[in-house]
Amino acid sequence: MRKLLATLITSTVLFSPVAVSAATVFPLDRATILVSSPFDVKVEFDGVVAEGDVSVTVNGQPAAEVLGKSFTFIEKEDGVDASAVRINEVTLPSPGTYTVVAKAGSEEKTVTWEVYGTPEAPVAKNVIFLVADGLSVAHRTAARIMSKGMSEGKANGRLNMDDLDYAAFIGTSSTESVATDSANTMSAYMTGHKTAVNALGVYADRTADPMDDPKVETLAEALRRQTGKSVGVVTTSELQDATPAAVFAHTRRRAEKAEINNHIFDLKPEVMLGGGSAYFLPQSQPGSKRKDDVDHITLYKEAGYTLATSKSELETAAGTNTGKLLGLFHTGNMDTTLDREFLKKGTVDKFPEQPGLVQMTQTALDVLSRNDDGFVLIVEAANVDKMSHPLDWDRAVVDTIEFDKAIGLAREFAAKNPDTLIVATGDHTHGVSIVGTVNDEKDADSMREKVGTYAEAGFPNYEDKNGDGYPDRIDVSRRLFLAANNGPDHYETFRPKLDGPFVPAIRNEDGKYVANEAYKDVPGAVFVQGNIPTSGDTGVHAVDDVVLQASGPGAEKFKGYMEQSDVYRVIAEALALGAKQTQ
Repeated sequence: MRKLLATLITSTVLFSPVAVSAATVFPLDRATILVSSPFDVKVEFDGVVAEGDVSVTVNGQPAAEVLGKSFTFIEKEDGVDASAVRINEVTLPSPGTYTVVAKAGSEEKTVTWEVYGTPEAPVAKNVIFLVADGLSVAHRTAARIMSKGMSEGKANGRLNMDDLDYAAFIGTSSTESVATDSANTMSAYMTGHKTAVNALGVYADRTADPMDDPKVETLAEALRRQTGKSVGVVTTSELQDATPAAVFAHTRRRAEKAEINNHIFDLKPEVMLGGGSAYFLPQSQPGSKRKDDVDHITLYKEAGYTLATSKSELETAAGTNTGKLLGLFHTGNMDTTLDREFLKKGTVDKFPEQPGLVQMTQTALDVLSRNDDGFVLIVEAANVDKMSHPLDWDRAVVDTIEFDKAIGLAREFAAKNPDTLIVATGDHTHGVSIVGTVNDEKDADSMREKVGTYAEAGFPNYEDKNGDGYPDRIDVSRRLFLAANNGPDHYETFRPKLDGPFVPAIRNEDGKYVANEAYKDVPGAVFVQGNIPTSGDTGVHAVDDVVLQASGPGAEKFKGYMEQSDVYRVIAEALALGAKQTQ
């Protein structure tokens, strides 16, 4: 039986018969914390300890005196034969270095936190934060070549992201692993705290409950607490998916999408555009993925939101004056640009009126900019990642082009509103490189021999005759050859996947993933030996740094190597979120 006793832990250390280590302190060592930002504090011990044997100090003073609250002592955590202490929603009002020492018996754990302030006055009124999920250098290079062309060794044009003024390399590793996922990476951007794989807005503790982990404040919550700014989220994924969910969610497990949808409603961003309507519908309605009868669409309508479910409805909704807009265009993730606009594959037959990232971004800017206090808009190009996992590089690159068009809208807005900070980045990378080209006109016995490297690569012959920024065709006779350096066994066809998104591997009767033989008989297909465990069916994220670029007030602080949690600090300083503001 769990024993919960609220107590002020100020006692002198009493040595217990068995030495117990204070194994973990949350926030972790070297955490950077915005002044006055609420966060939970937890100490997990390695075993069961007596309440009287525990002490926690901050800068040599009893922790409760510094933090302003008393700890809760937990003799045995659920499912864990060990003790813990915890305080929820504490704040530190003064910048500085805080050394936390937790003791139990003869052992102790020490961590140091840096609490930082911000300028009293903001330098930016608006922030447009654009993230292409999984964006790697190869994606953007391929997007530039496919969109703009290249001749005589020089690109024939530039991407919008190429002309953002400042750049930095960003480290993406999680608190538990050098490799990472979209949840903890975007959470680091949105909270200033690194966390574990699959975690959002929390430090991942050892308990089984995914909703009880120590929380930290998100950027959107800080805006609500400190400012009158509007918040917008635009994505081509489900709104509950990891990257957009990091704006508002607090959970150890990103898969808790129904509960994440509750978190969205708690925060109520003024603009939300994307997929994931299945989590808004009550369980009684077809297609719902909820396990209750809550009708979130009705809740939003009652809260004054205008609802849009198609391109035409979004266009109409953009002209309304409610200042609150909910756009739900798919029950799940929205289709890729290549499928939606050109091939009409995927689920376009079921959802033929899906808007693109550009239209959604423009609408969001139109609505949010009506707030005289400013706004923060998060824009995610989700399918760069979702198509890179199955090694479907053409779909990933075309979505990168669409992402760059959204950056163009941000730049156009900032040109008219110079108090706008633009940040464009990825949350993590993929193991993809441009090897050279595939030349169908080459006289060769196999598709593999048509791969050109070095001088044999030449330049691709994509065309954009209608000037829309997209190649008129992706299946040209000399096309870019992208390849993965991590992934499952699969058949390389050396061709774009025009019939539908690529499915590289499928599960066999032994439960292992093997190459999908549906591609085996494609003329010239080559079996490629994978290099990830056979439990994986798609390519995995790479550990490489991501590139971040930025323009506008405050952007000069993005430089050199930075951790993802450092990015939050630059945004907080630009908006003066550490200063007392009047809403």
